[in-house]
Amino acid sequence: MKYFLIAGERSGDMHAGNLIKALASIDNEAEFFGWGGNYMEDAGMDLLQHYQSISFMGFWEVIQNFRTIKKAIRKCKSDISSIKPDAIILVDFAGFNLRIAAFAKSLDIPVHYYISPKIWAWNTKRAYKIKKLVDHMYCILPFEVEFYKQFDYSTDYVGNPLFDQIRNFNPDKTFANQIKGEESQRIIALLPGSRYQEVSTMLDEMLDVIPEFPEATFVVAAVDNLPGELYSKVDKFDNVKLINGQTYDLLNVADAALVTSGTATLETALFNVPHLICYKAGKLSYLIAKQLIKVDYIGLPNLIAGKEVVPELIQEKMNSGEMIAGLKSIINGNRRKEMIDGFKEIKDILGNKKASLEAGKLIFSRLNSKN
Repeated sequence: MKYFLIAGERSGDMHAGNLIKALASIDNEAEFFGWGGNYMEDAGMDLLQHYQSISFMGFWEVIQNFRTIKKAIRKCKSDISSIKPDAIILVDFAGFNLRIAAFAKSLDIPVHYYISPKIWAWNTKRAYKIKKLVDHMYCILPFEVEFYKQFDYSTDYVGNPLFDQIRNFNPDKTFANQIKGEESQRIIALLPGSRYQEVSTMLDEMLDVIPEFPEATFVVAAVDNLPGELYSKVDKFDNVKLINGQTYDLLNVADAALVTSGTATLETALFNVPHLICYKAGKLSYLIAKQLIKVDYIGLPNLIAGKEVVPELIQEKMNSGEMIAGLKSIINGNRRKEMIDGFKEIKDILGNKKASLEAGKLIFSRLNSKN
């Protein structure tokens, strides 16, 4: 069968890559085409367009780049028409992917959605559009199944794909010794994000806390799809290291972390690393988001738990004073144990399904049942 996949950012690319591997193990005649990134290409997909050309963060930033996005949608539709896939598999990335879903529906191509868009956070009425356009939705957060039931739309909870990624992780046992300074007693991880706009905003703010912790080694997790000069300010600090492509090795040994809101917050929780969730956007994007977002938390660990397990430092609260106080409380204070106990609850809620394989089996069996 021919599968056409679309992912619009790094975590979606990673999870789609694992789904491709799962489908390839089930379907011996599988062919993969699509838009995404390096993980998907490495898994065996014919990469037609990299997501970097269409990945914009923030409401205002999307509006500013509307023409670029519109042009990309036209190209993506052309690619689908040329390839004539047996199924479209969409991965998160709602603004782009729901337009492609409508196009696929008009061609009578089955639409499978792996990793639901976060419509439960804002613009919940998009659930009606999903119900109309998407044949099958595969959720990775348990509460999403209940959310869709409100709209009389049946979905599948397949487990969380981060567990797949962590299961495949083989730690480097020498990593801690390689990065730790001679006098260092702590390793504090800084995860400033995976998009250019995120890192350019968040990293400067995170670096402000460093003088308060001279005894610690700070380690910045860089991502390989961003230019090295974006991390150049790290060089002016003696107790800061920069790593690339070793985020899990870092989380495996870190004592605490500052993490930009997104998938990385849940990864950090699954590694039992006490952390602070940080986020700062452009003023206009933040004001728009504040009016639209309807959930109590933005961090995935807190959304899953239904309570604040990890402190959230959003917009003006993300300042050096708040970050320093927060780090001290999770390095030495009572908050540390409370947070780790909360991480155990989150793992219990998520369960231990192999998400990629579970979703792959359902997609393949549903496509086969129509043949």
